Amino acid sequence: MRRVLDYGLAYKKEMVIVLVTIVIISLLSLLPPLLIGDLIDNAIPNEDLGRVTLLGAGMVLVPLLNGGFGVLQRWASSSIGEGIIFDLRCQLFAHLQRMSLGFFTATRTGELMSRLNNDVVGAQQAVTGTFVTLAANIVSVTAILIVMMLLEWRLTLLALVILPMFIIVSRRVGRMLRRVRREQLEENAEMNALMQETLGVSGALLVKLFGRADYEDDRFRANARRVGDLGIRQATIGRWFFMALGVMSALGTAVVFWIGAVLVINGDITVGVIVSLSFYLNNLYGPLSGLTNARVEFATSLVSFERVFEVLDLPHDIEESEDAESLADVRGEVQFDGVWFSYGGQQGLQAIKRYGWGGVTEGEDGPSTPAPATWALQDVSFTVRPGELIALVGPSGAGKTTSTYLVPRIYDTDRGAVRIDGHDVRSLSLASLAQAVGVVTQESYLFHDTIAANLRYARPDATDAELRSAAVAANIDQLISSLPDGYDTMVGERGYRLSGGEKQRIAIARVILKDPQILILDEATSHLDAHAEALIQEALEHVMEGRTSLVIAHRLSTILAADRILVMSNGQVVEEGAHDELLAADGLYASLYRTQFAGNGVMSEPNG
Repeated sequence: MRRVLDYGLAYKKEMVIVLVTIVIISLLSLLPPLLIGDLIDNAIPNEDLGRVTLLGAGMVLVPLLNGGFGVLQRWASSSIGEGIIFDLRCQLFAHLQRMSLGFFTATRTGELMSRLNNDVVGAQQAVTGTFVTLAANIVSVTAILIVMMLLEWRLTLLALVILPMFIIVSRRVGRMLRRVRREQLEENAEMNALMQETLGVSGALLVKLFGRADYEDDRFRANARRVGDLGIRQATIGRWFFMALGVMSALGTAVVFWIGAVLVINGDITVGVIVSLSFYLNNLYGPLSGLTNARVEFATSLVSFERVFEVLDLPHDIEESEDAESLADVRGEVQFDGVWFSYGGQQGLQAIKRYGWGGVTEGEDGPSTPAPATWALQDVSFTVRPGELIALVGPSGAGKTTSTYLVPRIYDTDRGAVRIDGHDVRSLSLASLAQAVGVVTQESYLFHDTIAANLRYARPDATDAELRSAAVAANIDQLISSLPDGYDTMVGERGYRLSGGEKQRIAIARVILKDPQILILDEATSHLDAHAEALIQEALEHVMEGRTSLVIAHRLSTILAADRILVMSNGQVVEEGAHDELLAADGLYASLYRTQFAGNGVMSEPNG
């Protein structure tokens, strides 16, 4: 609750306006029954037309004033609500951006989208809907009870006899709807994940290639049916709840009318008093039902806040230290010192703690304990000197890509350290580390934007001349210039409007534009045609010139050009040396060379 209130308190001015308008509207709402009572007891019996006119004018003026203050209240509450949506979304997005790659590999994108959309909107409704309603009903009930007590205290106390029944019903219904609401949000997240996977370009292509459209239709239909069934269940529970509240309100009203009629017959009260009380009874039981229902709405609304907080409370695997130093004047020395690393601790949204009402967990005891570690890297030690080209080779799963991901802190070591120019990468600022290290991955990712925008992702302030210079170095400028829109050509989602070789060369140009001192390259060219391979190979030679390069080598030409070759197997560096030396040693490298070298200059192996 304190965390929820913190978001609302950021909009104090708007909250004051909401509270003031609530009080004014509640007080204005007390006037019509009093005006009607005065009309019956005084104006009509005394045949006072002036009084009748004034009372009639008052009956018109009250709703006009109520409407005006209602508009002001709506503006203030909407400002709070939209502000809270903005704050939560920005916090969630910023938090998720700083999660490690392991979190994203273990989490479906659709689930994250659901947290950013459905849960954030639900949290906003808790503040602008439930909280405002709660405050309005409290003020209304208090004011109405005061006026009713002044009019006729006996009937007022009689009207409150059924209040315990309201509380009993709301407690039970609140627990039921809370469970249903959480199930709804989880099923919606599942449906979002399914849509994101199958309606993206890659998913849609896979569905078409395997003719699985009917299967995906059935999967989506089943998921959507579960969402619909939960919606029906929620609506039914809510309808029974309001029916029970209506019956109890009618029962209380009937008792008050019966006793009131007896008092009128006995001459203890006037007809105007009982008529006024009848209006107040309707106004009393409405807010009382609202207060009762507020507990139900409050319980269900907090589920959205809980799901948002669950994500915000996930710790970042990669944290920048408070005294992080900036890496300046980079020479480019890279050192692995007794590095051990395991993917065993990488978890996604399934690791979050599920909160129950009152802090009691529901079905989970918090983050799950990861399975015993299987080491992806085991006691890896080597040094890359400034300007040196190191080729990493080895069978699939040997730990080559894992090793390269530790340099820019995509992951952190479990034991040992990775150092740049003698500095532990964990002691460096993430911004300076990102600037010093450039990476071209095996799968080049492009945003659904122009070629120029994708290139400027490396350097937003780059000029058109600098873009062209980088593209020329990457052997892609001629192709870009031949396109109708040139550098303003849209590449499509994930760059699907371009070929694999074209995407790869744009990715290389992007790294050239970044101009890092340390390069990490996954030289994946074996699946490209000979022309594309030659262009990319020439581009790679340009980009590696004068830089420290750590290359996962797939081509013999890169291996031969390397100053040293590191041969990896089962997460360890098992051999090190030049091409001829390693062949002469007749170890793993020689075996890989004989079995995987296909005569076309390519070490044909997948990413390791």
